[in-house]
Amino acid sequence: MRIKAELLDNIGIERALKRISHEIIETNKGVENLVLLGVVRGGVPVCEKLAKNIENIENVKISTGKLDITDFRDDIQHAELNSNITSNDIAFSVRDKDVVICDNVLFTGRSVRAAIEAVFKLGRPRSIQLAVLIDRGHRELPIRADYVGKNVPTSRDEIVQVTIDDNGESKAVILCN
Repeated sequence: MRIKAELLDNIGIERALKRISHEIIETNKGVENLVLLGVVRGGVPVCEKLAKNIENIENVKISTGKLDITDFRDDIQHAELNSNITSNDIAFSVRDKDVVICDNVLFTGRSVRAAIEAVFKLGRPRSIQLAVLIDRGHRELPIRADYVGKNVPTSRDEIVQVTIDDNGESKAVILCN
């Protein structure tokens, strides 16, 4: 795999996530009914960073959770599903909440469709919104993000990698082929 370009550096990632945090607060007219769910793996650090930013802006701790979409994916064989099952880590009800699903990269929309199904299995929220760091296009489903850090036109063969270390520190978003 060859690195073609650095799409965002550490500072760019932080700026994008701060902007998204402000947009979430503004769209929802505050944070009273707001919860954030990170799609397991790439979406969890994005969710945690957004929640921390919102807490710093509003002085209110936001409920966050980890949303495992494995059982709802349509692009993984059933045998693979059973071997990779983790679980949700959500200690609150989503019923009548404004849920923001957080992910690192939006591509075909299939992961988001799975995430929406997973949320509805937990209860019926008042609304579901989507926040992503990178939107790379190539949708296969009629899905669009409400909050986007950066739109990046890519070919289907290219790979977008978001690197965030174990301490939640942003490193970079790179484009590879």
